[in-house]
Amino acid sequence: MAENGAETAAQPAQVKMQILAQFVRDMSFENILAQKGIQGEPKPDVQVQVNLDAKKRSTDNQYDVILKLKVDSKNKEGGEPLFLLELDYAGVFHVENVPEEQLHPYLMIECPRMLFPYVRRIVSDVTRDGGFPPLNLENIDFVAIYRQNLAMRAAQQQKEASEAPVS
Repeated sequence: MAENGAETAAQPAQVKMQILAQFVRDMSFENILAQKGIQGEPKPDVQVQVNLDAKKRSTDNQYDVILKLKVDSKNKEGGEPLFLLELDYAGVFHVENVPEEQLHPYLMIECPRMLFPYVRRIVSDVTRDGGFPPLNLENIDFVAIYRQNLAMRAAQQQKEASEAPVS
């Protein structure tokens, strides 16, 4: 019996994640095409920028995760702006049993993956309701975004260290 108890204690606790809430924090859609009027049939060139943010809440094991999306569409011929969509979509997550050193990547990779289908639907609906063909976002590689952000942060720290005055 004692061996069984030791084996149970040696196994890491199961990771628990629950979405407590999700909501649009901020959204803006500008239909520049309708405001300015572009002659001819526009051929959109769409650029998507993704930023992520995570913050600890005052309640134990709860975190805010924000997926920030900027969708900029310009006409391929001439580069005139067609529309601009900015969306901050947030989730409140309850996360347990994730080791401290793995918590940041978990919040910045796994939590946005859970939010993404809802963000995709909002972008599709808003662009369609704005008079454009519905924009169906491709899957986002949150691991690549996380690694890119780590590399940028490391480069920034290295730059600051090299520029620091020597005492």
